[in-house]
Amino acid sequence: MKKDRVYICHTYYHAYIAVVKELVARQEGKGSADIILSTMSNNFEQLPERLRRAGVFDNVFMYDEKEDVTSEEVMSYHQDKGNIVANLIQRITYTRLLGKLQEDYIPTDLAAYRDVYVFCDSDPIGYYLNYKKIYYHAVEDGLNSGKLDDQARNSNRGAWPLKKFMASLGLIFIESGYSKYCIDFEVNDISVNHKPPKNIVEVSREELRSKLTSDDHRLLVDIFLPNKEKVVSQLLGTGEYAEAEKRPQVMILTEPLCELDVREKIFGDIVKDYIDTNRVIIKPHPRDLLDYEKAFPGVVVVRDRFPMEVLGDIEGFAVDKVISVITQMDNVYFAKEIVYLGLDFLDKYEDPSIHRMNESLD
Repeated sequence: MKKDRVYICHTYYHAYIAVVKELVARQEGKGSADIILSTMSNNFEQLPERLRRAGVFDNVFMYDEKEDVTSEEVMSYHQDKGNIVANLIQRITYTRLLGKLQEDYIPTDLAAYRDVYVFCDSDPIGYYLNYKKIYYHAVEDGLNSGKLDDQARNSNRGAWPLKKFMASLGLIFIESGYSKYCIDFEVNDISVNHKPPKNIVEVSREELRSKLTSDDHRLLVDIFLPNKEKVVSQLLGTGEYAEAEKRPQVMILTEPLCELDVREKIFGDIVKDYIDTNRVIIKPHPRDLLDYEKAFPGVVVVRDRFPMEVLGDIEGFAVDKVISVITQMDNVYFAKEIVYLGLDFLDKYEDPSIHRMNESLD
């Protein structure tokens, strides 16, 4: 007898959306699910233990996902042969070998589930599913991530129609809806995606959120805030983080943009605009290693690893303004005003060709 569902996650954001989806699914009587956390590109620290305590999933598995660079054999088929035909021929072998490389590390039988949901199927797990001929649902990597990066096309420039046809046969693998075994590609908003595949489906994150109960919000806080008391105190400005005079609160969401020195310049300029008249809170991206406490004395840095979305689950938390450079904020519910600086702002600090990837696509 098949199990109901499994979610395969690579980031805290993926895990957060998986929990939200599962809370709603259980409300609707749609059975139960497991979750798999890949350690390939992220340190989940104590999240697995908190997920197990919460009881949202029947099983919490860890997956030591293997990149192609961990195998000399796989990488030997990942070299430029000088022409498209030779490259595609070796890519067929590369696709199979990278999928096969995962076999000893997959923590549970994925064929045993009715529905397999994969966040960021461009990672090796997508090749494994292609290799094993397991049908699955792809889920967008980040909120409206297709707005800035048509990942499938950008990673397959040149002979796109031919590559897409080969992927439809299962000979090579292309992510985000183009694999022969991808049932559909789930996104928050179809309209922001650049020339999406025919199997794209829209599942509004705002609509999912609207179905959550007060208990669900509290559970999300318990799961995703590792040091709940400290973080809530920082955010609300209570206890040791209280100020003598209450000022407007501004939150800056950072991203692992550019080189560290350029990144410090970007967020330093933003901080300067607000620090004199506001209580400035910086929420670093989980992969952002810049030392903001040292760089910007006087700001409140909420450093613990957690998805930004959980801030909207904290009862009583609100800021007057939230600011980001390219992080999409359609799901920010704790701010009176949203300031999205965008690519024009980033152009001032970095070569536009680096971050304007979709603009060169047809």
